[in-house]
Amino acid sequence: MGRSGRDGLSIFREAQMAPLMVSVSGIRGIVGESLLPEVIIRYTAAYATWCRNQGDSRIVVIGRDGRPSGMMVLDLVKGTLAAAGFEAVDLGVCTTPGTAMAVPACNAIGGIVITASHNPAPWNALKFLDADGNFLSPANGEAVLAVEQTGDFAWQGHETLGSSRVWDGADRHHIDAILALSSVDRNAIATGKFKVVVDAVNSSGSEVLPNLLEILGCEVVRLYCDGTGIFPHVAEPKPENLGDLAVRVREEGADLGLALDPDSDRLVLVDETGTVLSEEFTLALVMDYFLARQPGPVAANMSSSRVLDDVAARHGQICHRSAVGEAHVVAAMVEHDAVIGGEGNGGVILPELHAGRDGLVGSALMLSSLATSGRKLSELAADLPVYVMEKRRVELQAKGDMDEIRALALEHFTGELDTRDGVKANSAEGWIHVRPSNTEAILRISGESNDAEWLKTELNRVEDIFRRHLG
Repeated sequence: MGRSGRDGLSIFREAQMAPLMVSVSGIRGIVGESLLPEVIIRYTAAYATWCRNQGDSRIVVIGRDGRPSGMMVLDLVKGTLAAAGFEAVDLGVCTTPGTAMAVPACNAIGGIVITASHNPAPWNALKFLDADGNFLSPANGEAVLAVEQTGDFAWQGHETLGSSRVWDGADRHHIDAILALSSVDRNAIATGKFKVVVDAVNSSGSEVLPNLLEILGCEVVRLYCDGTGIFPHVAEPKPENLGDLAVRVREEGADLGLALDPDSDRLVLVDETGTVLSEEFTLALVMDYFLARQPGPVAANMSSSRVLDDVAARHGQICHRSAVGEAHVVAAMVEHDAVIGGEGNGGVILPELHAGRDGLVGSALMLSSLATSGRKLSELAADLPVYVMEKRRVELQAKGDMDEIRALALEHFTGELDTRDGVKANSAEGWIHVRPSNTEAILRISGESNDAEWLKTELNRVEDIFRRHLG
């Protein structure tokens, strides 16, 4: 193995004038500021070197969301993989779940998703997958970071260089797998003749989601589905960013509106009245439908709504909680043999399909719920308990020290305390969760209650404590 020409940290100390987010799942930064070509090459090389010790396959699949910088990042990634002796399978613009499912389909040793998810257009990222198409576990992610620190990369000579090829079948593979699910009632959906408006924020879901819906027999109105990667509004699918979708649903007299984020792993719903539902409702509504047909344990992260506990209890099940982060949720699902799970940001995980958030399968299951119940989305949503949730953030001078944050919370919190991820205090009135960001100098404070006044008072009290001590 050859040494890199520069110290492992020197590149990043130059880049850290701008925010470079480094975590066990990959890297994320602003193109041309912190996500520099040498940064992309270095982390791809570290990942490729790690992959050489994971099995005999020398294939890595690559998918990207639609943002324009993706082609530049793709070229760097493909060249680096070739220099490390791998065949890069270029999926083109492809959803994160579609890329994940392509890994085993291509007999690959892993995959790289080029996407900054809901971050603004100047951002891009590399997310690394294992041979099962799952995001790297914390231990494997740390192993990749350790390789990067040494700079001891597995560069190959001319006789063992890799190559690249294009596979345009990833979207169809994803669609076919969803259509094969017994929980997706194709006949009922086709009979329902639903009219659906899709906002794919002009990114990776622009073709694949409308195609899935049309195969299911829906009439599709494409709102922001041109595939250019030029975001027409703030890319994160939250109610405050989906006004155009709400208006279009009303204008079209549609049954449903579906909004995706740029890599299509998050889904937000708009009902037939044009009301944008909280992203916390997506998993709850899908879970309610699914558990009625396939009972079993469920799992979600600690900051997702209590409505998930209520829905699970409705079906005689328990909602197991994990630390925040998709990898942690997946680990909890494996531990408890969960049949469905996800996150309250609109992320639905159906392990029968694959172990990752998937906006397309969420859409198909939601349509199955509407079709088999004969009810409107607003009626199904009205059956869910109502809570008030609020999320705040405190800017810190440096990344938060977990021990200090935990000590402050334990001193001032009451109720049942959970310290697996920051500190979460549960009580009959509601819950408050305080945790430092994994990547930024930010303290996240969230809470939920059915008593808005209690929630406001508690959040104000907790925010004041941490601002005085840490802000």
